[in-house]
Amino acid sequence: MLRWVVIFLVIAIIAGLLGFSGIAGSAVGIAKLLFIIFIVLFIFSTILHLFRRR
Repeated sequence: MLRWVVIFLVIAIIAGLLGFSGIAGSAVGIAKLLFIIFIVLFIFSTILHLFRRR
């Protein structure tokens, strides 16, 4: 999932440099959403791993 965040971020940077502000804004929004989902799943997985270890 983190790979998709990087892909959308690169798309946003390239689109922003070329002047496609609408596409760049959308790609940044998608990248932010995917990054938040990744962080939430990572924290959830870490907590479950800590409780299983005990």
